[in-house]
Amino acid sequence: MKAMDQIVQTIQQTAHYVNTNLPNHAQSRVSVNASGDKQTDADVWADHLFFDKLSALDAVGSYVSEERDAAIDCGEGYVVTIDPLDGSSNLASNNSVGTIVGVYEAELPATGRELCAAMMVLYGPYTTMTVARDDREIVQEYLLRDGFSERWGEFSLPDDPKVIGLAGKKYARSEGFNELAKELEQHLKPRYGGATVADLAQVLEYGGLFGYPATTEYPDGKLRVYYEAVPLAYLVEEIGGRSTDGTQSLLDVEPDGLHARTPTFLGNEDLIERVEAHMGDGS
Repeated sequence: MKAMDQIVQTIQQTAHYVNTNLPNHAQSRVSVNASGDKQTDADVWADHLFFDKLSALDAVGSYVSEERDAAIDCGEGYVVTIDPLDGSSNLASNNSVGTIVGVYEAELPATGRELCAAMMVLYGPYTTMTVARDDREIVQEYLLRDGFSERWGEFSLPDDPKVIGLAGKKYARSEGFNELAKELEQHLKPRYGGATVADLAQVLEYGGLFGYPATTEYPDGKLRVYYEAVPLAYLVEEIGGRSTDGTQSLLDVEPDGLHARTPTFLGNEDLIERVEAHMGDGS
């Protein structure tokens, strides 16, 4: 089996186990992780599961997790970055969560141009996994159930955008950005639930824009470059969408550390162009 196939299959199998056992961690305690964000027992549990499975692969040379202070050396092979349980605070209210994975051919620090694969798992009413690889011409979506994965369809982005999901409290965002948000929300249906994977899934299904801008609480943006923003940007750009931090593709962002953050916007090209035009005005 090819090295990348091993990684994809391991993520699929581990994600199925995570989904099956999530109810056991619905009311877990809250602490703070290495990124400075809230961390639940479920985050730690999922991180240990993925680490145990991925670090055992000859294909994986380094394991880099949102939940850990530093990269873990596993030998020779790909560098895997992971948000083991995106949106874990949603568990308490029984809402969707996810897993985000990036696979790099270069040692970190590196930009997203060194990615060779990215994966997004959505634990919703049913579990799906979306996979983009540089050795495949299409972005494939899988349905994970009964311990198996089946091809569910080719992933694409509708040309006619319908939804918008913008994070950040209005009082914490700039006045200029709130003006842009108000303008866009006149034409697009607001969809925001607090788990990046779930919110982006809405955009990818219906077309539109997901964004987490800089705020007074997170002046560099809230989403982490390696664990959230860049792997998701890779997926979106592979299906014909675009990404930006406000001025450039997220794949060109140069992180200043393993837990660096960035403003993040993902979606249809015309909407990303509007965001960049707005940010270029200094708003």
